[in-house]
Amino acid sequence: MLKHFNTTIFVSLFCLCVSAKTLPTADWQVIPLPKQVTSTGGQPFVLSAKTTVFYADGDAKQKRNAEFLASYIKEMTGIGVTTTTRLSSNQIRLGIASLQGGNDAYRMKVNKKVVELEGTTHAGVFYGMQTIMKALPIVQDAKQVLLPAADIADAPRFAYRAFLIDSGRHFFSVDYLKKLIDVFAMHNINYFHWHLSEDQGWRIEIKKYPKLTEIGSKRTGTIVAPKSEEYDSVPVSGYYTQEDAREIVRYAAERYITVIPEIDMPGHMQAALASYNYLGCTGGPYEVCRHFGVIKEVMCAGKAQTLQFAKDVINEIMDIFPSQYIHIGGDECPKDRWKECANCQAKIAELGLKDSEGHSKEDQLQTWFMDEVAKEIRARGRKMIGWDEILDGTPSKDVTVIGWTSPKATIRAAKAGHPTVTAPIQYFYLSNVRMNKLTGIPSIERVYNLDPCMDELTPEEQKNVIGAEGCIWTEWVKDSKKLEWQLLPRLAALCEVQWTQKEQRNLDSFLSRMLHIQDIYRLKGLNYKEDIGQAVKK
Repeated sequence: MLKHFNTTIFVSLFCLCVSAKTLPTADWQVIPLPKQVTSTGGQPFVLSAKTTVFYADGDAKQKRNAEFLASYIKEMTGIGVTTTTRLSSNQIRLGIASLQGGNDAYRMKVNKKVVELEGTTHAGVFYGMQTIMKALPIVQDAKQVLLPAADIADAPRFAYRAFLIDSGRHFFSVDYLKKLIDVFAMHNINYFHWHLSEDQGWRIEIKKYPKLTEIGSKRTGTIVAPKSEEYDSVPVSGYYTQEDAREIVRYAAERYITVIPEIDMPGHMQAALASYNYLGCTGGPYEVCRHFGVIKEVMCAGKAQTLQFAKDVINEIMDIFPSQYIHIGGDECPKDRWKECANCQAKIAELGLKDSEGHSKEDQLQTWFMDEVAKEIRARGRKMIGWDEILDGTPSKDVTVIGWTSPKATIRAAKAGHPTVTAPIQYFYLSNVRMNKLTGIPSIERVYNLDPCMDELTPEEQKNVIGAEGCIWTEWVKDSKKLEWQLLPRLAALCEVQWTQKEQRNLDSFLSRMLHIQDIYRLKGLNYKEDIGQAVKK
């Protein structure tokens, strides 16, 4: 009897060991790297068709989270799990708990019986689900997958983790933007900065000013190459209705992403000037721009009509977008026209503006104009955000500044006491191939090794750096394939900069983990630069 019993135990243990070795197994070393992963040494959780995902009855957000998680598991492994409001064993349980690390923090306890995933908020739970998804092996029609026993505690380094897509130069469909939002969600990004107006195209419906889309959304052709004098005759057009924009807002919000709209002013406005000539200093005529760069024609800051236009547009934008941040640009606004414009010079005299050290009177006029628009934003309980050229004037300290012109811009803004976002063109502009080459490991290294909190800042000043942002500008990006080549896998490097603690980041570790996320890109039908992964394998 005893002999039989011992043999039974041996056979059972042998089968368990073989099973553990042969079954596909998850790996918690994901991108971005969690703050703490502790192996508990216990038996793994066995994910199978018998597994359920639990959420509390009546919790609509958690129900949606559970459905997302079930779809992720199906996509990665082929295993169909069900969602439920009943507790049982062999279950992934989603819940809310008071945790350290802010609203996006989560913790996960994995053992033989259950996976307990709790977040400070539903967003925290969602980020824990991203960790599960990225940890899973990619297998076809698996019957079982093992989740190693572990305790995971995670929270982001920065609360602001953003990416910008420029729809002004080239238009991208609502469906494609949804695809990009899913990509952002997978990389724990929580702000989609949507650039909606440009010299080359106005892309959002404004009901009070219908010509913005009737005229401003269309250009007759485009310069064929940088510094070329040749233009094609291929029309470029397209705009988003207000309902389109609300649909993007809804879709992103379900994935805990806030859409920050940008209407760039007073520069980068020639499409608006072509629609309403009176907005410019000369009165036109203007055309929707066919070339790229810094354009001389800008809004006339001296006309009351122009300021009213800006306020009207921003109020309609705030009706559409619930974001706490409203971006009104402020970059690359040449002052040539203002220096010659009687209306602008009269406004400068009326306001008593004078040249001062580092700030021309025209710079101060832009500060006044932007602050008048910012008053509309503040009146509705929102926050103005702009590019770092606004520091050429004297903006109020509550204005959030995105430092794009160089790392020094981040230093300047943070030292001045502004909430600051690091987004230097030399590192985080993924579409700028002149400064950020697309090939090989150096293209990853350049993004990965820049820390958003510059060493030149004191510990107190570093507290003003609220996050980091990457950008894809679309002067030379007409299609999804090129956009994704520029985006991936460098977005993975950026998201680890945004999320993972500085002391945990290690390029060699990242590159080894990057190979699996490239497999996920392939599974999802995304284009990415394969040469980087090939270089890692060598």
